[in-house]
Amino acid sequence: MKQAILKKAPRVMIAGTNSGCGKTTVVCALLQVLKNRGLDAASFKCGPDYIDPMFHSQIIGTDSMNVDLFFSSEEEARGLFARHAREANVVEGVMGYYDGSAMDSDRASAYHVSTVLQTPVILVTNVRGMALSAAALISGYQKFRNDAPIAGVIFNRASEGSYERLKKTVENECDIPVLGYLPTDPDISLESRYLGLITASEIEGLQAKMQKLAAQAEKTLDIDRILALMQTAPALEATALDVQPKGSFRLAVAKDKAFCFYYRANLELLEALGAQIVEFSPLTDRDLPECDGLMLGGGYPELYAEALQENAGMREQIRTAVADGLPTMAECGGFMYLCKDIAGRSMCGLIGTSVHSTGKLTRFGYAEIRSEQDSLLFGPGDVVKGHEFHYWDADDPGDALLAEKPNGKSWRCGYVTDSLYAGYPHLYLPSCPGSAERFAEKCLDYRKRRTAR
Repeated sequence: MKQAILKKAPRVMIAGTNSGCGKTTVVCALLQVLKNRGLDAASFKCGPDYIDPMFHSQIIGTDSMNVDLFFSSEEEARGLFARHAREANVVEGVMGYYDGSAMDSDRASAYHVSTVLQTPVILVTNVRGMALSAAALISGYQKFRNDAPIAGVIFNRASEGSYERLKKTVENECDIPVLGYLPTDPDISLESRYLGLITASEIEGLQAKMQKLAAQAEKTLDIDRILALMQTAPALEATALDVQPKGSFRLAVAKDKAFCFYYRANLELLEALGAQIVEFSPLTDRDLPECDGLMLGGGYPELYAEALQENAGMREQIRTAVADGLPTMAECGGFMYLCKDIAGRSMCGLIGTSVHSTGKLTRFGYAEIRSEQDSLLFGPGDVVKGHEFHYWDADDPGDALLAEKPNGKSWRCGYVTDSLYAGYPHLYLPSCPGSAERFAEKCLDYRKRRTAR
């Protein structure tokens, strides 16, 4: 039976008018301020992105959770949020506030999440080069949906000289409080790279940068009013995670600069089923840890292909273990690592195809991944929701599964066996709990064989 949860969970969503408007910078500033003030904070990210949550976790020292209404039902999303909410909770939006899973839909948008979680929204607006037009833009966002809980505005890239006049204009025209601004300042900006934002581990002096950002936020954001706005969110009713453990097994999870993209909800579900997670680095470790299952997540193996090639002992151990039937999930970058080579650099060679750069996003977006056969994760007809986001592609990305986007476009993908899932789609296991249960059972079967040896 599902256990009911009623949690106060003070919260606010930082949404944006568009991608690149500065919402991640505002979220990181706010999280660092909350931490500096001694508050127990949690962060959440709308949508399937891995990189923004990595910035959040670097700041607050805990995993940031994805809240995604393509992956999850509304009830499941509320439950996930309630389980992980703390004293102060910040939700980061995705793309523009109303941008959803398709061009003509607000499903899975920040707007959708804000209404499901009953969360007041602060709209980040890049006002550089704008005057009265800023009010017109904000007014359009307020009125586009009658139930949009937009409760405040923050200006990004505003100047100190123009802020007060623009604030007065927007408040008069839109009847909405302006809660501060962040100026244009390279010392506090977060750099971009071809794959969204660069990962937190790649920014030199990140903590010093975050403290500068927090100091600026204390000067130019109305933190006290933002905290008061958080308190206006109603108590959230949700349900607890209802999972019965299958038994204890050791799950080796690749975790380093090359492999760092994991949905915390996947790991949480596997832990509830009995997984004892052991992290290791295919880049620097010499030995694969003793384990009953293996997860090779996404990341940037193409940037570290030389180092991965040089660690030949690890590649050989993984190739041998997977060939011997070690239950293995290899998503995107992890799949690339199991292939023959990445741009000529030797990888594990378990899958006999090469990987090359395409120079553009390939098969980007949400998809439902469907199987017609039994395998490690799937029974015939099983569907797991997932997402693809990659600039590198395999000569042969596999054809064991069918992926279909919300707009109906479909393609074949993936390699599967009784002990392997390898493919470009990142899978969200809670969308099909039976897949996680199958994986756990296979790991337990492998454990019996391993211990018998």
